[in-house]
Amino acid sequence: MRRAAIGFILGLLCSGAAAADAVWEQLRKGGYVLLMRHAQTEPGVGDPPGYTLADCRTQRNLSSEGRSQARRTGEAFRTRGIVVNEVRSSAWCRCMDTATLAFDNATVWPALNSFFDAPGRRDEQTEQVQAFVQSVQPPRNVMLVTHQVNISALTGEPVASGEIVVVKAPVKPGERVDVVGRLKVP
Repeated sequence: MRRAAIGFILGLLCSGAAAADAVWEQLRKGGYVLLMRHAQTEPGVGDPPGYTLADCRTQRNLSSEGRSQARRTGEAFRTRGIVVNEVRSSAWCRCMDTATLAFDNATVWPALNSFFDAPGRRDEQTEQVQAFVQSVQPPRNVMLVTHQVNISALTGEPVASGEIVVVKAPVKPGERVDVVGRLKVP
């Protein structure tokens, strides 16, 4: 019984690795938008009361593990020869830090800003990102570094810190983006 459970778990791990390998291979062709949740942060939910975007000291920021995670993510792309043609980020420091540690630079795009504290912005921002996804064509790949609430609103899926959900334009305009796969650099 115990051997069967170990075999089952190993099978899941191998199929997960095979699925990730298939996603990496798809990225070589281009035409994808990669939605990355910022890397691991210091403990907490949301930001401290009174935070401001202009002052990183007032926000919940990346932990030392998160900074390392972001660097490893960039290295994984470079090692595999995956080209990321453009990097856009939420203005939150944890997102910009993730983007720049992984890919050296990023442009702030307000459509990626968290609406955790302002759910009234959800639909407008999600529609802007959805329209952008429609515009990305091969061979371009674009990385969008943002927040869990933003990614879940666009894809309907939860996402862990540092995880990447790979999407492409839907077959029919107006439909939810097509999720191609997920990547999480160890």
